[in-house]
Amino acid sequence: MHKPVELVSYDRQWPEAFQRIRGKLLALLPQALAIDHVGSTAIPDMAAKPLIDIDIVLPGLEHIEDATRVLLSENYEPRGNRYDDEMWAFLSRDLVPAERVYLCPIGNRTHKNRLAFRDYLIAHPEAAADYAALKLRLAAEFRMDGDRYTAEKREFVDTIVTRALRGDV
Repeated sequence: MHKPVELVSYDRQWPEAFQRIRGKLLALLPQALAIDHVGSTAIPDMAAKPLIDIDIVLPGLEHIEDATRVLLSENYEPRGNRYDDEMWAFLSRDLVPAERVYLCPIGNRTHKNRLAFRDYLIAHPEAAADYAALKLRLAAEFRMDGDRYTAEKREFVDTIVTRALRGDV
């Protein structure tokens, strides 16, 4: 049975939770070049799944295997190579808030796009409001189909990433 798409109101504790998680991950993975808060919980006032998305940038592909071993030893569940872009996902459900951690090598395209998307929405509240409305509509429409919920956001996300990378105001 599929788990329902659950969006909650923005929680002002999410940035603080990220900083705590970041500190833990940096201690576990000192080779990390960056640990970034991405996803909707990184955007002030955005409704989101109650899940902190975190990208961990490593110096190269050769560091993924060791970092994976560390995350597995900390009870993160492997979720596979995402986006066909050398980005490996891990989930820790037993923590509050839940954590979804991605490992990627430096220069990863998906990571750059996620930062561009996040930063654009933070800088453009009207685009953030449009995204929030879209998410709420899709969560209601595809409540029991998380894959479809995500797929239906793709066009909006791609448009924002294109604007952000072009430097559109």
